[in-house]
Amino acid sequence: MVDDYEAANPGVSVEIVSLPWGQAFEKFATMVAGGDIPDVVEMPDRWLALYAGAGKLASLEDHIKGWDHGATLTDKTLAMGRQNDNTAYMLPYGFYLRAMFYNKKLLAEAGVSEPPRTMDEFMEASAKVSALPGKSGYCLRGGPGGLNGWIMMAATMNGSNEFFTAEGQSRLNEPGSVAGIQFLIDMYQKGYAPKDSVNWGFNEIVAGFYSGTCAFLDQDPDALIAIAERMPAEDFAVIPMPVGPAGKAFPTIGFAGWSIFNTTEHEDDAWKLVAHLSSPESNAVWAQRVGVIPIHAGADQDPFFKTEQFKGWFDELNGEQYVPTIMPTYLEQFGYFADSIAPGSSQEALLGQRSAQDLADEWAGFLTEEYGKWKAAQ
Repeated sequence: MVDDYEAANPGVSVEIVSLPWGQAFEKFATMVAGGDIPDVVEMPDRWLALYAGAGKLASLEDHIKGWDHGATLTDKTLAMGRQNDNTAYMLPYGFYLRAMFYNKKLLAEAGVSEPPRTMDEFMEASAKVSALPGKSGYCLRGGPGGLNGWIMMAATMNGSNEFFTAEGQSRLNEPGSVAGIQFLIDMYQKGYAPKDSVNWGFNEIVAGFYSGTCAFLDQDPDALIAIAERMPAEDFAVIPMPVGPAGKAFPTIGFAGWSIFNTTEHEDDAWKLVAHLSSPESNAVWAQRVGVIPIHAGADQDPFFKTEQFKGWFDELNGEQYVPTIMPTYLEQFGYFADSIAPGSSQEALLGQRSAQDLADEWAGFLTEEYGKWKAAQ
C-alpha cells in the first residue's frame, strides 16, 4: 500500500517504524517525549485520549470534509474517531469485536455435545476438556493485552457494561463484577487454562487454539486469519460470547486507526497517506488481511464477510442479548492503565498473590479517580 502511495506521490518517501506490541505504549511515549515524533501513527483507541488531550494531534475534520470518500464512512467510524472534543483526531481503519472460537473435535472428544451459551456452561465445558491428557479448556490471555477479557467477564457476571455509577464511582468492584474477575481466576487456578497462559499475549493464545492445546478462545476477527490458515474450516466455529446470570453478554468492541501529529512539517502529504490507506479499496484489503470490520458503508456485503466464519460476530451485532462494550478510552490515563497497570496486577491475582476483591478495588479506585478528572474537565 505504501509502495503504491509513493509511486503516486513522487519525491515523498515513507519510513515505517514498527514497535514490539508488548512494549509499544512505553516505547512510543518515550519517543514522543524525546521529540522523535512521527508524522502519522497507527493509533489504538486506548491511546487517543492521552495524545489528543495533550494537544498533540492534528484535527482531521477539514481533511475528511474535502475527501472524495468521506461521505461513505459509516456513522460508527466517525463517532469513534470523534471521541475527544467531538473532533476527528483519528480516522479508524476498522473495528475489533470479541466472540468465542471453539474446537469442535476437542469438545466432541470431551463429551460436550453443544458449544456453551452461558458462563456456567463455559466453565463446565472447560473442565471436561481439561480432563483430557495434555489439553485445556480455555486459552487465557494472562499477559499483555488481557484487560478486555477481565472487563468482559466482570460486566457479564454483573449484568451491566456501565463503567461508572451516576455518582461517578467505578462499578468494577461491585459484587457481580468481582464474581466475573473470580471466574477468570478460577479458570486458571482450577487448571482449566494452561499453566503458562499467565504470561500469554495475542500470539500465544491464538497458537494455543490452532495447535489444539485448548478448546476455547475469545478473540476478535484478527485471530481468524492465523487460525483459518492452520485449521480446516470444519474443525472450528465462532459463536457469540456466553451470557451471564442476567441473560446478557458484553463483548468488547475496539478500534484502531490513523492519526497525524501536529508537529509534522508535511501535513498535506501525511493526510494523503492516511486517505490512501483509508480508501474503500485499500480498507477492504486491510480489513481482510488484518481482521477487522471495515469502515465504509456497504462493505459488509462483500462475499468475504458473508461466510460462516464471521457468523459469531454478526450474531453478536444483531442479537439483543449481546451488547458491545466500548472501553472508557476517553479517560486520559486509560492507555497507561490498560498497558502498564492491568497486566502485572491481574497476573498477581491469577497466581493467588491477591484476591479478586483486592484487584477489583485497586482498578476501581484508579478508574474512579480518572473519571473524576475527566468529568471535571467537561
